[in-house]
Amino acid sequence: MTTFERPFGRYFEDFESGDIYRHWPGKTITEADDHLFCMITMNHHPLHTNAWFAEHETVQGKNVVVGNLVYSLVLGMSVPDVSGMAIANLEVESLIHRAPTFHGDTIYAETKVIGKTESKSRDDRGVVTVETKGFNQRGEEVCFFRRKVMVWKQASAPPRQRPYGEDVWD
Repeated sequence: MTTFERPFGRYFEDFESGDIYRHWPGKTITEADDHLFCMITMNHHPLHTNAWFAEHETVQGKNVVVGNLVYSLVLGMSVPDVSGMAIANLEVESLIHRAPTFHGDTIYAETKVIGKTESKSRDDRGVVTVETKGFNQRGEEVCFFRRKVMVWKQASAPPRQRPYGEDVWD
């Protein structure tokens, strides 16, 4: 019998400048997703929640998905590949919304490793700089951000644990 552990994130040694991670799967943003996110974050702008207002009083002519939902979704898509081993997300250096996202758009994401630096104060970790792009179903880039993530080196990373024993299949 073989037991498989699903990888979640990468160790510092696993990152190489120029590597690209194509995150999977994509996510279609529904009107309900957008409205719930707006209400949770107290962003009540009618551009996102009022179809009549959006149709009659905006440049787009229809509701636009709130930008922070798009950013959060693209960031979340990158976690299993980029920051699943993170000690800390240190910085978002830039965030650009390149095009609007609308209800019904499906978002996909990719991340490129820009560089990595070993920690100067602790030898058990390092900082990785990545750029992530979000695209809609038409291949249009809708979101871009650059961030720095502190991750464990493999020899120092705490082991993944479960709240039960190894003998559950015996």
